[in-house]
Amino acid sequence: MAGKGIKIIIALYLLGGCLVGYTLWSSLRPVEIVAIHNRSSGFSDVLVRNFPFTDKGKINWWLKNKDTLKDKYNIPAPESDGSFNITFWLFGEGYMEEGKHDRLCFDEMKSKENCIEKDAAFSVSNSINLGTFFTVYDGKYQLKKNGSIVKLDNKLEAK
Repeated sequence: MAGKGIKIIIALYLLGGCLVGYTLWSSLRPVEIVAIHNRSSGFSDVLVRNFPFTDKGKINWWLKNKDTLKDKYNIPAPESDGSFNITFWLFGEGYMEEGKHDRLCFDEMKSKENCIEKDAAFSVSNSINLGTFFTVYDGKYQLKKNGSIVKLDNKLEAK
């Protein structure tokens, strides 16, 4: 009986080690920008793979890479008043036909496969009055003028 218990404990440790290893491997892969689509002035869609899992990881990735995105891809491309909105979409299975699904389609692409599943991972918006906001799965955060990041309470946001 004791031998069976030890085997179960070893199996659980191995399983736990594999999960930790996979999580580490996944979090250390670099973000891949597949494509960028500019819908209109100030609005951009960025298709990505290997995007960070956590809210903090997503925000930190943006803060670290925003200058590179501006230099390499010219995003954000703000309107004359400085406002912009960038949505980062998980590329998933790639481009596909619109079909009967509610997909996000990019009309500037002339092929039939010009749509993606609507799987938003992160968005960054900026306005002259409110400043910079980050929208993630778990809520909304604001970048303060002093550089701190504050999670907004939905009750306070409605006021």
